[in-house]
Amino acid sequence: MIESKKPDAYVGTAVPRIEGHAKVTGAAEYVHNVRLPNMLHAKIHRSRVAHGRIVAIDTSAARALAGVHSVFTGEDVLRIIPDPYYGPAFHDQPILALGKVRHIGEPVAVVLASDPHVAEEAAALIEVEYEELPAVFDEVEALKSRAIVHDELRPAGTFPDLKHLKGRKDTNLALDFRLRRGDVEKAFAASDHVFEHTFKVQPVMHTPLEPMLSLAEPDGDGIVIHSATQMPSFVRIEIARLLGWSESQVRVKSGLLGGGFGAKVYIKLEALAAALALLTRRAVRVALTMEEQFYTITNHAATVRIKSGVQRDGRLTSRHCEIWWNGGAYADIGPRITQKSGFTAAGPYAIEHVHIDSYAIYTNLPPAGAMRGFGVPQLVWAYESHTDMIARALAMDPLAFRQLNALQEGQEHATGTVMRDAAIPQVLAELGERMKWQQPLVRSEGTIRRGRGIAIGIKASISPTTSVAMLNVAADGSATLYCNTIDMGQGSDTAMSQIAADTLKIPLQRIKVVRADTAVTPYDMGTLGSRSTFHMGHAVRLAGEDARAQLQAMAKALELPADTSIGDLFRRKHGMSAGNVIGVGNYTSSYEPVDPATGMSRNITPYWMTGGTGVEVEVDTQTGHVRINRLVSVADAGKVINPGIIATQLSGAAIMALGGAMTEEMQFSQGELTNGSLAYYKIPGMHDIPRVIENVIVESAQQSGPFGAKGVGESASFAVSPAIANAIEDAIGVRLTTLPLTPETVFRALREAEGRPLAKD
Repeated sequence: MIESKKPDAYVGTAVPRIEGHAKVTGAAEYVHNVRLPNMLHAKIHRSRVAHGRIVAIDTSAARALAGVHSVFTGEDVLRIIPDPYYGPAFHDQPILALGKVRHIGEPVAVVLASDPHVAEEAAALIEVEYEELPAVFDEVEALKSRAIVHDELRPAGTFPDLKHLKGRKDTNLALDFRLRRGDVEKAFAASDHVFEHTFKVQPVMHTPLEPMLSLAEPDGDGIVIHSATQMPSFVRIEIARLLGWSESQVRVKSGLLGGGFGAKVYIKLEALAAALALLTRRAVRVALTMEEQFYTITNHAATVRIKSGVQRDGRLTSRHCEIWWNGGAYADIGPRITQKSGFTAAGPYAIEHVHIDSYAIYTNLPPAGAMRGFGVPQLVWAYESHTDMIARALAMDPLAFRQLNALQEGQEHATGTVMRDAAIPQVLAELGERMKWQQPLVRSEGTIRRGRGIAIGIKASISPTTSVAMLNVAADGSATLYCNTIDMGQGSDTAMSQIAADTLKIPLQRIKVVRADTAVTPYDMGTLGSRSTFHMGHAVRLAGEDARAQLQAMAKALELPADTSIGDLFRRKHGMSAGNVIGVGNYTSSYEPVDPATGMSRNITPYWMTGGTGVEVEVDTQTGHVRINRLVSVADAGKVINPGIIATQLSGAAIMALGGAMTEEMQFSQGELTNGSLAYYKIPGMHDIPRVIENVIVESAQQSGPFGAKGVGESASFAVSPAIANAIEDAIGVRLTTLPLTPETVFRALREAEGRPLAKD
């Protein structure tokens, strides 16, 4: 074994983030700071109608404005891209609108100028004439609406788990996923109790503080794209497909991200930037304002109906879940959310009879796609509110009810996949202990009422996906790690360096991470879904083991002692400090496709994420204001790579989920967004943060993970909203079933419970 002097193992240690110094000194590399020679700025003219045919576009006033370089519409894009439609599930979204628009805010035309202010002024001068069409905005109504968003759908065929997608006509249904386990109706008939409730989730925005942006520049017979993206490899593949080029002609570069949360996955601005660069043969920068992000991607608003059969002793016997996902005007990755999150709708419970119907729906709202939790927070809001309501109706302790029904190690999930290393009972036990659940709580003080609540959720990791890593070991014993995982605040550069250092057995300080550049960094499916620690972690481990094996073979061939240093080894081989060894790791997770008829699979995911939340609240009965005094996040992290980073991931996820639970809501009037700025759209501020935040890590080694690790970046986001709603009911006895839980909502519920309902307007 070739050894270099190093401290004890880095995995499991809270080493400082390797990019920390660059961030605090302002030297960190963000695409936002990239400026290219002779660069043009793009500003977008957006649709002002929710659904309509484009009759005419008048760009004359924009072209006449001094300083304007050029103005382009969808017809211009057709000159260089004959089929300019993209999307990871369906090729349904045009680079610029063609023929008709499907939501207010859709890009219709673009102005280019050297001065972004000139481009913005000119974009406002464009006039578009529309023939308005009927529009639909509600996800349940859209299933039976005569307003059809898309006349025809073309499946993208990109991912193996979406190969079954088929185009539909005369419907707003993009995908309907079915899971059938047992006989639900027969089980309902045999149950002692049957409960049915409906829950609503509002549309919210990711609000990364680094807005979306992409720059593109022609490069000989190719193109270079600088993009704030979570998926450089996918962008490269999709741009090459659109242009009809080889992937080697497309280079995608990214840096650190100022937040992503799913907003920057798949294709967003890259296709438009590429088209504009090729039309002008100049570098083009497409950068959105904060307001424009609201028109680009949102989470999925949803309606969830759950019906459960329960025995007298509190055991769940049956559950039927129906979920309508509001996908907006373009599918993005909504069909995958509909399937992969949809099959978890029954929750982390052992239920023999389960039917799930999950629908991806088109409407005339901005497109919805991946957001932290990938649809799971919407489902946990529903099933954990439902769970508490059942427990209270049966006069059972909510924690005990969950523990009675929780899936255990080795039991089958509703999909038929055996639960391994999910730690659901451990998370529940830790949650009860940290919340001091069995101890009394001081309930009231004047008009203030106190309560506490808990909730728990699970998520399946996305599968199948592939990650590739390379480790280049230099002759002096240092190493360079090449991987396409994007560090967007979650600390992935540091975690991957820790894995590489321990595998190569060299000091962490001697590892250099090369950030995403598809010309040099190998393929990775993307930085999303908490997959990187597991998938890229495996790839880095395998690359390190490959490099170690080559070094060991070199030492053996030279008949050198096992403790020869790497530097001495290279000097003995080459007579000087020369040469290198390149280790390659290629990891693809296992997966068994679902049965189309039943939705069942024996291997639905490589690992499960489990996260629980507990809260203590105060409710002012005179105003409806809710103060969260204490928030406890408990998550199964497998074997912890870096406990310091995980703690910040948990608190960050919980605070982000707090916004969706309490304050955030995109408000629409006939498809028009009325609060599309941070002046009116309320994300949590310092005064909204709980007085006490506790992050608790349950270490339950993931046997299939690298060093026993698994992803944890989303786990604390799952259960925040139902835990708060459960605590509110515990405090004041009213049940809220629609998010967000604003003071007005709470106050109205209080007055209605008192028999003094307020007027709706």
